[in-house]
Amino acid sequence: MKKKVILAGGTGFIGKYLEEKFMQLGYEVRIISRQPGHLSWNDPSAITEAMEHAELVINLAGKSVNCRYNRKNKEAILKSRKETTQILGSALSACISPPPLWINSSTATIYRHAEDRPMTEANGEIGSGFSVEVAKAWERAFFSFELPKTRQIALRIAIVLGEHGGVMIPYRNLVTFGLGGVQGSGNQKFSWIHVEDLFRIILFLKEREDLSGIFNCSAPNPVMNRELMRQLRAAMNRKAGLPAAKWMLEIGSFLLRTETELILKSRWVIPERLEREGFSFKHSKLDGTLQDLLGLTSI
Repeated sequence: MKKKVILAGGTGFIGKYLEEKFMQLGYEVRIISRQPGHLSWNDPSAITEAMEHAELVINLAGKSVNCRYNRKNKEAILKSRKETTQILGSALSACISPPPLWINSSTATIYRHAEDRPMTEANGEIGSGFSVEVAKAWERAFFSFELPKTRQIALRIAIVLGEHGGVMIPYRNLVTFGLGGVQGSGNQKFSWIHVEDLFRIILFLKEREDLSGIFNCSAPNPVMNRELMRQLRAAMNRKAGLPAAKWMLEIGSFLLRTETELILKSRWVIPERLEREGFSFKHSKLDGTLQDLLGLTSI
């Protein structure tokens, strides 16, 4: 029987990367999506059938947070995460031979704005506000299921960097058009992870049958916003970039139909559990990561 993995919400940039990587390893990849041509969220019996004898379920589903936080979008952001998680949990409960591992996305945004110290799984402080409440509700929905045959792991994922999607595209555009200075104070921490290491973490956790619960999914060396922008400018051979004060970002985010939280919140997140359990990051420093993603030889 061919190895099988289930990717829920697997049509975004992370999902497409994971699909390609798992296929290279010889897996059959089944995707659950609202897009045509995939398993439908409205067909729970088909989802349960697909899960039978699968090795792994990975849930990436949820409306993008890159939008204005009006009432309609807030409801959609929360509902899309809770409902999909509940559908997956119910389908797993109905399986005769369920996957031994269910990995559910969460977010590093669950921690408070932190410029004073790093947030770990053991000592991190949960923040407040809409994004945090969504993250808390998402994790509650996930851990509400008791699945004796299936390990459950929630990944509190930092900002994912990849060549073909994610934040690299807007950040490169900022630098290209001369706007690659600091945003806000520039002191806010930028926690990140290379998409390849995200995939490697999934494989690591799949093999470690003794592990479950919550893991911070971020590179071990976050940087300040000012350092991020300096390295991007250097990587793209731009000597200077205009800074953007908070009031400018407020105007810009309104025009671009997004929120300043995505740029101004200080995410200082450390992968303490992963490192303690022996995971080794391939992309641990931002400069090397930018070299890899931008196709450069030096910074």
